[in-house]
Amino acid sequence: MTKPILDTYFVSDQRELLQLDRVHEFLSTKAYWCLGVPLATVHRAAEHSLCFGVYRASDQLQVGYARVVTDEATFAWICDVYIDESARGHGLSKELMKNVMAHAKLQGLRRICLGTHDAHELYKQFGFYVTKTPENWMEIKDDQIYLRASSKP
Repeated sequence: MTKPILDTYFVSDQRELLQLDRVHEFLSTKAYWCLGVPLATVHRAAEHSLCFGVYRASDQLQVGYARVVTDEATFAWICDVYIDESARGHGLSKELMKNVMAHAKLQGLRRICLGTHDAHELYKQFGFYVTKTPENWMEIKDDQIYLRASSKP
């Protein structure tokens, strides 16, 4: 699936277009949720996920990303969503999410979830809401795992 956006960008789920070195650069240095994530982890996560890239049409430079962890039957978790600072302000995050939510492998799922610190308004446009049952959700979370690992000799 490849869909043009504004004649200057396009969204695609084609793995061969992914520029995981660029994705890693953003995630490891600018994404508050995974600072310091190792390149090998980014590669392994992408290998086992449904991934979307946003690309400049002129040179196919990747400027955005979204990764979906899913069983393609009942559940999906949308994560690692970003648009590079240089490409913001063109509605690309909204277009990226439109493509994610319309993907054939994500139709008919019982639950789609995500976590966000600052993009609630974007996700509300696609039907997301703050969970009504936080007492049902549990997690094991280590926000410093990559930073601790990178500081070891």
